[in-house]
Amino acid sequence: MRTAIVILGQGALATARRLQEIYPQARVLGLKDRVEGADESYANFGDTLRQLYRDDTPIIALCAAGIVIRTLAPLLVEKGAEPPVLAVAEDGSAVVPLLGGLGGVNRMAREMAAALDVAPAITTSGELRFGACLLDPPPGYALADIEQGKRFVSDLLGGDTLRIEGDAPWLDELDLPLAEDAAHTLRIDACAEGIAQNELRIHPCIVLAHVTLVDSQLPERIRQGLAQAGLAAASLAAVVAPRCRMADPALAEAARQLDVPLRFIHNDDELPPAVLHGDSFHLHRAATPLEAQGIGQPRGRLSVIGLGPGASDFMIPAVRRALDEAQDLLGYETYVKMAEPLRDDQVRHCTDNREEMQRARHAFELAASGRRVVVISSGDPGVFAMAAAVMEALHESSDPHWHGVELEVLPGVSAALAAAAKAGAPLGHDFCLISLSDNLKPWETIEKRLDHAGAADLAMAFYNPISKARPWQLGRALEIVRRHRSPETLVVLGRDIGRPAEALRVVTLGELVPEMVDMRTLVIVGSSLTRRFPRAGGGNWVYTPRWYR
Repeated sequence: MRTAIVILGQGALATARRLQEIYPQARVLGLKDRVEGADESYANFGDTLRQLYRDDTPIIALCAAGIVIRTLAPLLVEKGAEPPVLAVAEDGSAVVPLLGGLGGVNRMAREMAAALDVAPAITTSGELRFGACLLDPPPGYALADIEQGKRFVSDLLGGDTLRIEGDAPWLDELDLPLAEDAAHTLRIDACAEGIAQNELRIHPCIVLAHVTLVDSQLPERIRQGLAQAGLAAASLAAVVAPRCRMADPALAEAARQLDVPLRFIHNDDELPPAVLHGDSFHLHRAATPLEAQGIGQPRGRLSVIGLGPGASDFMIPAVRRALDEAQDLLGYETYVKMAEPLRDDQVRHCTDNREEMQRARHAFELAASGRRVVVISSGDPGVFAMAAAVMEALHESSDPHWHGVELEVLPGVSAALAAAAKAGAPLGHDFCLISLSDNLKPWETIEKRLDHAGAADLAMAFYNPISKARPWQLGRALEIVRRHRSPETLVVLGRDIGRPAEALRVVTLGELVPEMVDMRTLVIVGSSLTRRFPRAGGGNWVYTPRWYR
């Protein structure tokens, strides 16, 4: 989950940016009308903080700890299910972990304090005494019983000793009160047998359920199989199936109900020895969680996304999540840079803007290997952008692994809609979008469409209006439009809308000349009914009425 750094005043922005260097994909949320330069704005501190908490989002609040405590107090019901919440002084002089002891809050506090060169205000007794939280094992391990774990740690803090049975390498560096004859035992194993009174049980996730037949009862049968084999349900590491089943929704639902990853194998030789053979599945036991995690591959995911016009405020949350989760990002270099912040471990595959089909095929090759891949467009991916190229590449392919990829198209604010919104509502009635590029279609087709759109009195938005390689097409297009429109027809020119250098201009069709336009300009030609009126502060609002005479 992407961390939220919440600030109330301009003075906290510098510290927020320093923290963002530790967590590059964190977003800085600034209070509206009080903070300039934040990644996102919010109107109400309390409502925002509570919603982030409900969404299980890690929170770093640059304000007094008391404000955070009073804000979240009504939501503090279940200690075992809370995201990390920290209060940090505006100047970075104090880091205070407040909530989320089992979610890594103290680890985050240490990371931030080290970057800010201060001491973290950690008050958790067990962590101060032993150097880490015993009830928060690393990935690949699961705590059996949180309540018994609390009593166990309390006994150790009271002076009792313990012995460790099983392989727990992360405990080697801790300052634990170890003794061979200790009455308390920290046991690492996958067994489902009852936990002793003075025992802390941690289950390694080492069991794989290899599925051969899927139906609605599969999750329950796997749970019964684990119990029959004497294995804890928490020791289940993954559901495994042949690669040909990648697109099976029932299989995905079974893994979801069991709350484990779904992985796919080429053949059964990849699996460790079986410990139980069932009618529709077999249970296999790996030696370590690391071995279990390395078996098979996940279903690859290919997300075709639109960034919108450029400003982060115009990017839908689903797009930001896809970018955050991606392992590989493909696109025109300018658009990949617009998708920042990105992690250092994310692979960028930047290509020329004319290499759409090669980019789409490369994306499927990566996703078919089990990776999470994002293909980036500006605006909306389905409007003269990469979604059609990706669909075409898949349509042409007979590779079953490509067709097994989880494919999604996530919309963005198109250039036409962004420019129209800045101007008012010039596309308020029927309209059409036309690309003036003849790279992929004959110019004769473009002329025919311009003529018909003009005759239909549609408002028109022109994409790719002009370039060094196509210097004359816009002039010819205007000649065709002028057959059907008067010189007083309003035209909106939106250049780099949503980006720092954005510029909006309203002219008439009679005034418009190609020299006013470049490749980064979106041209909207109004219908015969499009009109304008003065806006407060200068300029004009432009709109096309919803009615038609």
